[in-house]
Amino acid sequence: MSASSESPRKTSSQGHDDAPSFVPDQEKSFVEDHVDGDDNVWYKLDLVVLPVVTIMFFLSNLDRSNIGNASIAGLLTALKMTPRQYSIALTTTLVPYALVNFGTNLLMKIIGPRVMLPTLCILWGLVATLQGVVTSYSGLLACRFFLGLFEGGLLPGITLYLSSFYPRRRLQARASVVLSSVTLASAFSGLLAAALIKLHGMGGRPGWAWLFIIEGVISIGFGLLSYFLLPSSPTDIFLLTEQDKKYIAQELHKDGIILAEERDLKYTKAEVFRTFMRPHVWIVTLAGFFNGSSVGALGYFLPQIIVGLGWTGSKAQLMTVPPFAVAAFLAITASILSDKFARRGLTMIGFGTLATIGFGIFTAKLPAHTLYGSLFLLTPGVFGIAPSLGTWLANNSAPLARRATAVSIGTIATNFGAIFSTWLFGTISPSPTYHTAKVTLLVFQIGTVLAAVANIFYLSAQNKRNERLQQEHGGSEPYKGEGSVMEAGDDSIWYKFVM
Repeated sequence: MSASSESPRKTSSQGHDDAPSFVPDQEKSFVEDHVDGDDNVWYKLDLVVLPVVTIMFFLSNLDRSNIGNASIAGLLTALKMTPRQYSIALTTTLVPYALVNFGTNLLMKIIGPRVMLPTLCILWGLVATLQGVVTSYSGLLACRFFLGLFEGGLLPGITLYLSSFYPRRRLQARASVVLSSVTLASAFSGLLAAALIKLHGMGGRPGWAWLFIIEGVISIGFGLLSYFLLPSSPTDIFLLTEQDKKYIAQELHKDGIILAEERDLKYTKAEVFRTFMRPHVWIVTLAGFFNGSSVGALGYFLPQIIVGLGWTGSKAQLMTVPPFAVAAFLAITASILSDKFARRGLTMIGFGTLATIGFGIFTAKLPAHTLYGSLFLLTPGVFGIAPSLGTWLANNSAPLARRATAVSIGTIATNFGAIFSTWLFGTISPSPTYHTAKVTLLVFQIGTVLAAVANIFYLSAQNKRNERLQQEHGGSEPYKGEGSVMEAGDDSIWYKFVM
């Protein structure tokens, strides 16, 4: 998007007292000549921001999904749990995890990400550690509830956080790096579980207990460290020069994104409610529910699925690793291309097709090794869709209130899909074949592809409508003021939806 020649104001040092402001004309040319088009500016941002939030999300997934590894390492036997009780334990985590999103996004707006995100990390780490000392099923349920409560705000918080640091076309590759930690955590969880269950008997505790304790303590430690590592805004990053910071502010303002230190006059209830009237939000949300069911199924039940194929013990733990490792690599690679060409929908269609083929093979009556091989199609397919879901919602929602609401709606739907999967596997569809569950997830993946196609057609129609209105309006795009992207958000005729 191009800026008008209207003179912007200099960014105020009292950002909370002033509306969004811009770089003065006499400095603007120098800033653009100095860094415009220079990816090094964004790489500097990456070096500071991405490692912290990626490790945080990695630990979150490790602490939430390691119950799957613990379940085949003696947890179910020790606490005398049935498959139905296991499903209840998972649901007890996911219900608060799904519902807490709106509240935590609002709280983060008030207290800031630098306090909010590390505090959540410490709290869930403490609860995860306590799982290692429970001696009853009721004690486990209590821990799982608070684990979901404290972890639930992390993903929408990180998505919202990153969308205030990066322009829309640069967001998905970064989000994919963060979300790839889901697959890395699942892979690493198998490796770590194979090692930690060997501590069985140390301190009088079983191996599965040490799995919870050690991983939880790591989260507590990193949460404390994150208070000092996590910046609140691009202007807080020491690696950036003043020219870099002004350039980043310009690029964000062009996308209708304000900085953390700038007062947001558009964060109102009316803007929140307008989000619920956006068709593209609901289309992507439906895809999120479908794909979230598959993500939840693989995250919580893959160790048990592999046991059902005939492998046991440490071998079963280790065989969960390769499919997740492949998924992480493909998701990052595809997201880099998606950012380059600004094509979220095509990424979803490609990975959705891959997952559909994988589930098609997985539902057939074939030898165990062939069924295991299908995991290398369906696992990358399912987890490769996830980065596009969150970034597609964030990319096409402005101002911040709509963006935060859209991300929360999508995250809630994804989590309810995961809740559905906890009952689909084991309770509705019994082990070891899980046939009904496999067929259901196959249908859901087809639904994900169809939703992506429908959203592409809808957004294309919206862009054509805006182009027609621009021609009727005449003139150039205003950089700010009435009708600009900064003022009207995605209602502006100058707003271009990302496909």
